[in-house]
Amino acid sequence: MSWLILGLVLFLGIHSVSIVAPAWRDAQAMRLGEMPWKGIYALISIVGFVVLVVGFGIARQSPIVLYTPPTWARHVTALLMVPVFALFLAAYLPGRIKAALKHPMLVSVKLWAVAHLLSNGPLADVLVVGGCLAWAVADSISVKRRPPRPMPGAPARPINDLIAIVGGLALYAVFMMGLHLRLIGVSPI
Repeated sequence: MSWLILGLVLFLGIHSVSIVAPAWRDAQAMRLGEMPWKGIYALISIVGFVVLVVGFGIARQSPIVLYTPPTWARHVTALLMVPVFALFLAAYLPGRIKAALKHPMLVSVKLWAVAHLLSNGPLADVLVVGGCLAWAVADSISVKRRPPRPMPGAPARPINDLIAIVGGLALYAVFMMGLHLRLIGVSPI
């Protein structure tokens, strides 16, 4: 479990710098340069993610079950997941969805987390998914209080909404049809 927690601390920690220390983040980006700062950020994110995945795999070998979800929760999870990929894509394909939600990626993470908390009761799952939910809520609050930063992505166009929706539904279908089983080891259906 210690690898999983270390991975969470690294991955969510680096993603929380703008939440807890935006002035420090800006100072580092200015001192090092934007690209070197992003390189360090990406490296820590990748290392954290790899440690998290390894720790999650280890923790799943001896699961500690906190609760047993009801059977119907899997169906609710599948339904809640339908917009998740489209919302995630909409963050980088600005259109009406992004304009209406402001931060569709954070909405996507919150939906994903709530959906997975409904259908997963092992401690490792709850730590990962609950940690991501807590991060997304904290970042949503933080984003409202700090000046906006330019987001990388395509230029704003009305067609972006259609691309996000179609692409998101295609990704959802691919995950449901077998990619989730291949990557996570659990079939969602």
